[in-house]
Amino acid sequence: MMEEHENFDNRDNNDIFSKAVRAGKRTYFFDVRATRNNDYYLTITESKRVYNEDGSYGYKKHKIFVYKEDFEKFSEGLKESFLKIIELNKEKGEELENTVENQFTDISFDDLDSNPKNDE
Repeated sequence: MMEEHENFDNRDNNDIFSKAVRAGKRTYFFDVRATRNNDYYLTITESKRVYNEDGSYGYKKHKIFVYKEDFEKFSEGLKESFLKIIELNKEKGEELENTVENQFTDISFDDLDSNPKNDE
């Protein structure tokens, strides 16, 4: 089961919103950031604690960037991938809790090009 935590403190001026999702041994960070021109983009970071031979530990991180012009296609691809996993699990006779089929809503990306500061 995934545990969600929200973090609204701005570490620097480019960070708009941050959400950490703890899932087992991994933590996923979803960070909304802005460019100098106030174009918003998303970074997704997977962080996993790894142990060294001496018992000390560090974190292994993987990061991807999703830009606003790719949001719709990225969202569609992610949804299709989740739905395929659900379908494959049903074929195996397994049911997933809170399936993605019921959690996705229609998201409109039309408002991304409008700059609220210029609309006043």
